[in-house]
Amino acid sequence: MKTAETRNHYRNPRTAAFVAAVLLVTMWVAACADRKKLEDDPANAPHAAVVKVSRQDLTSTLEIASELQPFQEIDVYAKVAGYIQKLNVDWGTHVKQGDVLAVLEIPELQQQVQQDEAAVRRSQQDLARSREDLARAQSTYSVAHVTYQRLIDVQKTRPELMAQQEIDVAQGKDTEASAGVSAAQDSQAAAEEGIASAKALLEKDKAMFAYARIIAPFDGVVTRIDAYKGALLPAGTSTNSGNSALCHLSQVNLLRLVIPVPERAVPDIRAGENVAVEVSALKKTFSAQIVRLADQIDAPTRTMHTELNVPNPNYELVPGMYASAKIPLHTASNVLTIPIQSVVSNGTGEGSVLLVNNSHHLEKRSVKLGLESATDYEIISGLREGELVVFGEQEQYRGGELVQPNLVNPAGME
Repeated sequence: MKTAETRNHYRNPRTAAFVAAVLLVTMWVAACADRKKLEDDPANAPHAAVVKVSRQDLTSTLEIASELQPFQEIDVYAKVAGYIQKLNVDWGTHVKQGDVLAVLEIPELQQQVQQDEAAVRRSQQDLARSREDLARAQSTYSVAHVTYQRLIDVQKTRPELMAQQEIDVAQGKDTEASAGVSAAQDSQAAAEEGIASAKALLEKDKAMFAYARIIAPFDGVVTRIDAYKGALLPAGTSTNSGNSALCHLSQVNLLRLVIPVPERAVPDIRAGENVAVEVSALKKTFSAQIVRLADQIDAPTRTMHTELNVPNPNYELVPGMYASAKIPLHTASNVLTIPIQSVVSNGTGEGSVLLVNNSHHLEKRSVKLGLESATDYEIISGLREGELVVFGEQEQYRGGELVQPNLVNPAGME
């Protein structure tokens, strides 16, 4: 039986409060112990996507998007003024080098060619006459010279039979005939020069008249027509070429891809390298080659002008399409790697990961980073092959937390 003193003891407010506090603490400790047991139970731990640290070959790739351009494109002008008599092309016409795009009507130039041909014939006749005159002069000189030589020979052997006057007359005729030959030779030379001049003028006018046929200078496609049949095309000079073109011609069986290579990547760019070019509009990848380098950094942009040749034999690609060039820069063989999504990088070659230890608890681990590819980091130090690291967002986890690791394939998740 409780005594009055004992009953009074429990009725004391201070004692009751103390007892209640002890009970609450006992219950809280028990609850914490139960929660600790639940937290330490792997079955109750949250799932975490993890990947293995593995070895592989790693390639750092520079990816730059740019716009495909025709390999070359020009406005086609007429060399000589004339009316379009025949037009063989229209928008989108594919032509080969040497194909006739249009024929111009130039009657005055055609007439000039006919006049030049007549001048050549006349010069040829003059040359024929000069040759005949030279032949006669040479014949006359031959007779005069033989006569003079015979008289000289007779005078030497029988001086009494020859008068000096006869010898002087024969000598004069010989000299006169020789001068006639020289004059005929000069006349023939002048006739030859005349015919050469006439032929040169004829060839010049023929060449100009040949420009009545406007020829494609390279394989390409007509991307614009500026004049149609019957229109007058002026001669394409620097003063009036602003709006006098026949058409716009672009070479598209080979395209240019001009990319600005950042300064940091310039030492790794080499002419002749083959690169992959992805065209998103077609969802296809094409092979291209680095062919032209500016070899100079542009000061405002700190980039270097670089050109790739992109073959387009089937005309799948169209100038103006966006294409992404993937240029390999560095390659490392058989190095430790983890996906980029598993690393929190500080941008200075170092970072941190969440490592799942043998007891399935998380550890924050500092790592030193090396080569970076489009999907993976090279791990220089901080991890060993086969260790598990969290894949994805790390903010949802904390160090020391118990997790259930689920091994995932990053390539299969993309």
